[in-house]
Amino acid sequence: MRLAARLMTILALLAPVSAEARGALPPGFVYLRDIDPSIAQDMRYAGIDNFTGRRLPGYAAPECVLRSDAALALKRVQTDLARQNLSLKTYDCYRPIRAVAAMARWSQNGDATTKRFYPELEKRTLFAYGYIAAQSVHSTGTAIDLTLIARNAPPLPYDPSVRYGACTAPAAARAPDNSLDMGTGFDCFDPRSYTASGAIAPEQKRARAALLAAMHAHGFRNYFREWWHFTYGPRPAQAYDVPIAPR
Repeated sequence: MRLAARLMTILALLAPVSAEARGALPPGFVYLRDIDPSIAQDMRYAGIDNFTGRRLPGYAAPECVLRSDAALALKRVQTDLARQNLSLKTYDCYRPIRAVAAMARWSQNGDATTKRFYPELEKRTLFAYGYIAAQSVHSTGTAIDLTLIARNAPPLPYDPSVRYGACTAPAAARAPDNSLDMGTGFDCFDPRSYTASGAIAPEQKRARAALLAAMHAHGFRNYFREWWHFTYGPRPAQAYDVPIAPR
């Protein structure tokens, strides 16, 4: 009996743990780094350089996770860009539902320490203006926020002790980013972030046009209010709340 009990204990220890405990991905999802490690990653919601000023729940690792078809399409975009000595850089990919809920809660509190992301608006109006949503296509693994950088451009460190300028300020005054100058920073809640905004310089328009053309060529659709936001394929019904764990 004692031997049988020991065997049962050993088998229990070897038994598979739950998908969440293993950090398993939702079905059909992949780590982008496993598909194309040359795509730079600057996962803003896994750190504090974002409009909430803190790491969002569900981001246990700074990893881009996507549905496999979207990741493979992104690899094809990267192959095209390499011929121009450019690279993609991701800011956000799959977003767990709990992170979306945290964004909604943030919009209703009185903290204005990250005003640089919405310099001309009140944060409680961000839902009405379409900058934050109660439900996000990011949670389906088919949406991605990204930009263009020069190929192999070194990352620029973010210093939380520095008072950076508004996201609409000239690039040198904004929080550091090795992106091509797109006219605003990422997650800039302002009309100048509209992809077709006429309030930006010609070279900034050209940078946006290059990103738009590269993404459209491989089936990605842009959200007109955000130059950085793209969606791949028809939106699936299933959204997920599986946390992003280390690879």
